Amino acid sequence: MAEIGKMNELRVVKELDFGIYLDGGEHGEILMPKRYVPEGCKPEDILNAFIYRDSEDRLIATTEKPYAEVGDFAFLKAVSVSTVGAFLDWGLMKDLLIPYREQSHAIEVGKKYIVHVYLDSETQRIVASSKIDRFLDNIPPNFKPDEEVDLFIVNRSDLGYKAIINNTHSGIIYENEVFQTIRQGERFKGYIRKVREDHKIDLYLLKKGAEQRDELSAKILNHLKYNDGFMSITDKSDPQIIYKQFEVSKKVFKIAIGSLYKQRLIVIEDIGIRLA
Repeated sequence: MAEIGKMNELRVVKELDFGIYLDGGEHGEILMPKRYVPEGCKPEDILNAFIYRDSEDRLIATTEKPYAEVGDFAFLKAVSVSTVGAFLDWGLMKDLLIPYREQSHAIEVGKKYIVHVYLDSETQRIVASSKIDRFLDNIPPNFKPDEEVDLFIVNRSDLGYKAIINNTHSGIIYENEVFQTIRQGERFKGYIRKVREDHKIDLYLLKKGAEQRDELSAKILNHLKYNDGFMSITDKSDPQIIYKQFEVSKKVFKIAIGSLYKQRLIVIEDIGIRLA
């Protein structure tokens, strides 16, 4: 059955002048307007289609992919405000409604907001909410230390950066462990440092131990090979320069080049590092 608010693999049932109909299972046949139909599409083809309701409450299919699906958190720009709420640009022709009751504070046109996209159980319409904490799981987390997770940056606090983990829980990346520019709404891989007794979660961005050193050592050697065996970056270089090139802290970089030096793979000079 087709899921509203999700991308679905659906079979083309029939073709008409104004579009095609897809098999929506229990939802019946769902229209995909002609402007979204791929060239050469014919009955029995399988299409990847997003399903939503139009302004007249009819189910519509599109091959366009929104910035977020039902169940996702997203960072979206407000484009208009009306008597029913505000509307956000989510990549489709029809903007996404965030009702007044779902706004944690007044929405202003032109600004971007962290929201959760969900299917309203009463209207079966896709809407958004900026009251994101109520969509996070209250079940105690079962993450393991050093487990790789998907992170979505929510905001910055005095301690560091709040991030949503795997779309289910929230955690924090402490300020003194951040060696890169982090912006609200960014997504990247991170790691579980630990789950506290109060179920709060500490995160980190860089891999630890031998695995990180091995990856970094290989990256340094490859960089040297592709730059005539020399680079001007050393353990005395600015931390930001080191991070920009290798995406690690200065401390981790020093450990890696120290290991390469002991293996006699590099020569450390005053002006830079050379392949041995």
